Amino acid sequence: MKFGAVPTREAAGLIAAHTVRAHDVTLRKGRVIPAEDAARLDAAGLSELVAVTLEPGDVAEDAAAERLATHLAGPHLDRAPPFTGRCNLHAASAGLLRIDRAAIDAVNGVDEAITVATLAPCKPVVAGEMVATVKIIPYAVSGEALARACRAAPGGALGVTPYRLRRVVVVSTLLPGLKPTTIDKTLDNLRHRLAPTGADLVAEARVPHRREAVADAIRAAVAEDRAELVVVFGASAIADRRDVIPAGIEAAGGRVEHLGMPVDPGNLLLVGAVAEVPVIGAPGCARSPKENGFDWVLHRLLAGLAVTRADIVGLGVGGLLMEIVSRPQPRSGGSPAEDDA
Repeated sequence: MKFGAVPTREAAGLIAAHTVRAHDVTLRKGRVIPAEDAARLDAAGLSELVAVTLEPGDVAEDAAAERLATHLAGPHLDRAPPFTGRCNLHAASAGLLRIDRAAIDAVNGVDEAITVATLAPCKPVVAGEMVATVKIIPYAVSGEALARACRAAPGGALGVTPYRLRRVVVVSTLLPGLKPTTIDKTLDNLRHRLAPTGADLVAEARVPHRREAVADAIRAAVAEDRAELVVVFGASAIADRRDVIPAGIEAAGGRVEHLGMPVDPGNLLLVGAVAEVPVIGAPGCARSPKENGFDWVLHRLLAGLAVTRADIVGLGVGGLLMEIVSRPQPRSGGSPAEDDA
């Protein structure tokens, strides 16, 4: 691609590098210069224009962006028509954004003319939401560079994993001092979290904060309510694997996969399963509508994705979220008893 000033009389058929408004003629940036407009500007005394000349093998910006976006688009993504060297990808359904990060990094490293920007991996998205954009920086790119960019990433390096689980059951444990209105607000906030995913809160149980009561409630949720996901909100935060909620999961015949996570708020989250139905022991911050580590695990499980110890320990970078103003500040030396993360 050649870029620079050319005699106006020779500019017909080239691409205008900048918008030009002169002598009742308007040339639009990035558009082909019509012969009649070039002739009028030349006759009016405008001696040169900054224009782009494509060379053999060059691919125009829109065509290049569309080709790369099509290559990268995987399941449940829609491609919008390209414009000004940009081609956007949108979610075709609600779910979690899946990204092969190494592939996208490799594409961005091919040539400065070729860029791909995405939302964060595993971000919850809704149908129609833009999740990625391919932008060709100049007005064209060499076909060889475009081919290398396509080779740098496997086809379908971006995609959406739709939400799959629909039936959620909540078990809330009770201790003196826990107000029923607190539980009601917690359930309302959970319903709000579930709304974009298509899942429903199909049942809820309120039981004493004891191992046997938790075990019975979880067994009933799985067997009687046909739960696909169980969330346990403890009246007291989980402090140890031998505490009431993990002990209740094991007493129900289940297992604790992992306790704790490097996300704050959200440190005191538990992930387990009973009869292969995932169980979340929710941290205290999950009662708040503000984003916390509970959201990250909840959405992955609703999408039918396994949440392993490796997944959880990999959340530390970027896992320091905003302080919840309404709670004491444990990061600043608050009492440990007040840290219900």
